[in-house]
Amino acid sequence: MTAPDFPYDKAFAVELLTDMLRIRRFEEKAAELYGAQKIRGFLHLYVGEEAVAVGALHALSPGDAVVATYREHGHALVHGVPMNSIMAEMFGKREGCSRGRGGSMHLFDAATRFYGGNAIVAGGLPLAAGLALADKMQGQRRVTACFFGEGAMAEGAFHETMNLASLWQLPVLFCCENNLYAMGTALSRSESQTDLCVKAASFDVPTLKADGMDVIATLHAARSGAAHVRTTGGPFFIEFQTYRFRAHSMFDPELYRDKAEVESWKERGPIHTFSARLKALGLFSEEEFLRIDDRVMSEVDAAVNFAEAGTWEAPGDLLRDVLTPARTEEAS
Repeated sequence: MTAPDFPYDKAFAVELLTDMLRIRRFEEKAAELYGAQKIRGFLHLYVGEEAVAVGALHALSPGDAVVATYREHGHALVHGVPMNSIMAEMFGKREGCSRGRGGSMHLFDAATRFYGGNAIVAGGLPLAAGLALADKMQGQRRVTACFFGEGAMAEGAFHETMNLASLWQLPVLFCCENNLYAMGTALSRSESQTDLCVKAASFDVPTLKADGMDVIATLHAARSGAAHVRTTGGPFFIEFQTYRFRAHSMFDPELYRDKAEVESWKERGPIHTFSARLKALGLFSEEEFLRIDDRVMSEVDAAVNFAEAGTWEAPGDLLRDVLTPARTEEAS
């Protein structure tokens, strides 16, 4: 079933909505568990920005790589990293995707080509260039999607990576999640040029802006960008204009923005606006929404149970994987 002004079938629309709900419910539970000290360290939530990860990642193909920031739970979920292993990682358990050693900010899964979770601002950009260079040298027609915030565009690594990606024509889809405040400073107070596409275009990279609160807009933009990368072999930059509803991290007193502004952006929340659109088109009902939500909550509860039942890594393994084992004479 489709509607004239909605060029997708109901099954695909429900898939997009379900993925946004999976991110939202997972993160709400993570905040609760953090308060209960089941999850420790740092926790950066993606609440409000779900449309970016869902739309962009649905534009990719199997085998494409993803590099993300420390606000990466949603990207990992949508790219195929099992929720159980993500939750176990956040608990610090051995069954986690990084054996419990990375926690919330360092999710990693080689099987799905999910390369972080990178805690350093702009730290994932050079990694993305390296992954794309490897694909280019091996003749692989794959895309490396690199997600980063607008704050990363003030870092030298952004300029260096954009320069090399353009100069060497590397297949990188640069996905800037512009939530206006970086860690806690408004864009207009930190950047002399606030049109981020202008900054990217200065490296002779094609650009596009997209409404990051609309999952269909992000899907269309990412499909255009990914198609360009695959066709030309060169980079593409997208600015997703979005907004996080929660503070920068669980330690953030959030003194840099007005509460009324946050509430205003919540009216554009990607989950309820998309579900309302589907209902208005006659593709969806409130009862169906509640059934999906129940299934998602069951998945989240199962992930928590999995993490609770997980095991701690033995103290004797503390130095495991820190150094490469010495090669014997026979092995060499």
